[in-house]
Amino acid sequence: MTHMQVPAPIEYARATTVEDAVALLERLGDEARVIAGGHSLLPMMKLRLAVPEYLVDINDLHGDLSYIEADGDVVRIGAMTRHRELLESEPLWDLFPIFRDAELVIADPPVRNRGTLGGALCQADPSEDLSSVCTTLDAVCVIQGSSGTRQVTMEEFHRGPYETAVGQAELLTEVRIPVRRPGSSAYLKVERRAGDWAVVATGAAIWLEDGLISDARVGLAAVGPNTTGIPEVSAALRGRRPDEEAFAEAGRLAAASCRPVTDARGSAAYKRHLADELTRRTLRTAAARALADTGAA
Repeated sequence: MTHMQVPAPIEYARATTVEDAVALLERLGDEARVIAGGHSLLPMMKLRLAVPEYLVDINDLHGDLSYIEADGDVVRIGAMTRHRELLESEPLWDLFPIFRDAELVIADPPVRNRGTLGGALCQADPSEDLSSVCTTLDAVCVIQGSSGTRQVTMEEFHRGPYETAVGQAELLTEVRIPVRRPGSSAYLKVERRAGDWAVVATGAAIWLEDGLISDARVGLAAVGPNTTGIPEVSAALRGRRPDEEAFAEAGRLAAASCRPVTDARGSAAYKRHLADELTRRTLRTAAARALADTGAA
């Protein structure tokens, strides 16, 4: 007879505001964990990989921290915005098609109905799709503590596998994404079955000026300790024509810069090959979309 592990005994508190959540975390200390969608934390608790003494439930903050707002040259997304809300926001994927590409391959409807952007980023799993998306788009994370808010880039936000810049008595409250036009983005993921963690996933964004690439970013997932933007790719593409030769070089650089390991999902060599191929494909799609954005296509 199979036996499901049960979590260790815990105490539970429900936060009513961001300030209330921060105060609870401050008072309860290192043994407290935040729970939002619960799709990452609850399975870890069942297996006793996470054993918090206190849970601070922030679901009541959904009203305050769920929004997608274009604010001049920045799009602001609340950390409690659910996957389904990201998937259904036409203004968001008009500006950043990469979100729709990614959300269509994330998990399944129950997870999309409950899981949040903030929860996805704070899990800091190297295979996490939205971390790759936010890295690709050069997003900035807003973190709130008792003394106010601070902003960190995605490079600073992810410190290592399952480790972020969010302190014990802090909350990720918002993600800010710069809007630069003409430009566009795309996301591709190879998975063993629908909704699974990626074997390899790649996001790409391209911005154009006078028919040339003014900037480009590639974010890889599942090929190293973190999703990372690859500076070598950005440097190699700036000033180039958005053509196959440029994309092929970007693919080679992406494969060379990632650090995959051989595991049940595939060999390191296979993942490197995928990083190359998916980088070319996402850049190709992003470039085609960016050209449409300029009215040139």
